[in-house]
Amino acid sequence: MTIREQLEQREREILAPQAALSGASRGRLRPEPEDPIRPAFQRDRDRIIHTKAFRRLKHKTQVFFSPRGDHYRTRLTHTLEVSQIARTIAKVLRLHEELTEAIALGHDLGHTPFGHAGERVLNALVPGGFNHYEQSLRIVDVLELDRRGLNLTWEVRDGIARHSKGKSGLPVGAPPDHRASTIEGQVARVADIVAYVNHDIDDAVRAGILSEDQLPREAVAVLGHGPSERIGRLVTNVVEQTLAGGVTEVRMSDDVLEAMLALRTFMFEAVYENQVATAEFAKADGILGGLWEKVRERPDDFLDPRTVEAEGLDRAAQDFLAGMTDRYAVNLFEQLYIPKPWVTVSDGPHML
Repeated sequence: MTIREQLEQREREILAPQAALSGASRGRLRPEPEDPIRPAFQRDRDRIIHTKAFRRLKHKTQVFFSPRGDHYRTRLTHTLEVSQIARTIAKVLRLHEELTEAIALGHDLGHTPFGHAGERVLNALVPGGFNHYEQSLRIVDVLELDRRGLNLTWEVRDGIARHSKGKSGLPVGAPPDHRASTIEGQVARVADIVAYVNHDIDDAVRAGILSEDQLPREAVAVLGHGPSERIGRLVTNVVEQTLAGGVTEVRMSDDVLEAMLALRTFMFEAVYENQVATAEFAKADGILGGLWEKVRERPDDFLDPRTVEAEGLDRAAQDFLAGMTDRYAVNLFEQLYIPKPWVTVSDGPHML
């Protein structure tokens, strides 16, 4: 047996019956030789970490645009926190940790610059609309590795495509066609909301947008005070309720689910759609709108000619804008739209 086959055998012996197994994957878009050491899901995790799209997440907004403090979250640190929470849950439930981690690390690869404000702008600009989870899948399927894609397994791709909940979506208990086919994908989905609701509260308190005593009292009474206590309560509840249900799907108790959804609703009203917190994001409309117009006027200068030829100008512009970091978008807008002073060699000091 190869080392990979030994590891696959260990999965069959140790993991829960409901867990996804590397050796039983539904396969990849294109057949390829197996790695001699790494099982399929571990290999997918590694491929995601080494992508350019993953590295760009460090300069993409989570909630606050270009924060001056060193401790605010970015889209990358959010992704790492989701991964940690998801692996904690997966380990206790004896699910496949590398599959869970791969989905968590890849779930936001397609996010736009300027956070959800940028996504709303692109959704209005792109014919047919835009959402980040479809773009995440497009990145791993098509755009990375010079348009060869990562050729990930079906299970990882399914988890990435179905992680999003939207403003009103359920983190658990969603209809089967709206949730991941694997339990691991469902774990990544619930870990996403557990992470962002709590770390966004922490960042909003740090920014002075709100204080802990403004949080809904009923939700705090159920989940506790401070991000650490709340995350611990949520993770424990998910584990206990999922085990009690036979690990047929990821579950939460009604009171804990209601409390978490109440916190999410509060955060949309107090932070995500708060005029003070999102004041700078109003400018995202002008920046992305201006860039959308300019790059489509000059496709040869900015857009991938292969995408333009195969899928059209709009799809190529969508890929270009969605892939930008915040600072790249700002710098390119300045380069294209802001006049620069005219300076010649003959200019010199003027005598008074």
